[in-house]
Amino acid sequence: MTHTLPDRLAINPKSPFHNAELLQRGIGIRFNGAEKTNVEEYCVSEGWILVAVGRSLDRRGNPMTLKIKGVVEPYLKDEVPEA
Repeated sequence: MTHTLPDRLAINPKSPFHNAELLQRGIGIRFNGAEKTNVEEYCVSEGWILVAVGRSLDRRGNPMTLKIKGVVEPYLKDEVPEA
């Protein structure tokens, strides 16, 4: 059974794009063909991801992020990826 994932998803609970139920199922991100594990937020239609930059924090205690543009492919980790 295939599930459609949202166009945009964030791990920050304060974000309007946060979906706790979906995140608990396990979301994987392939960015330009490489598996990424440090993605804070993604947007498929605009083609970008936000990744944490080291251990640096901003003045509010949130991780510093960097926006990278490219091909974003989200998938559910419990589903078998199509080859």
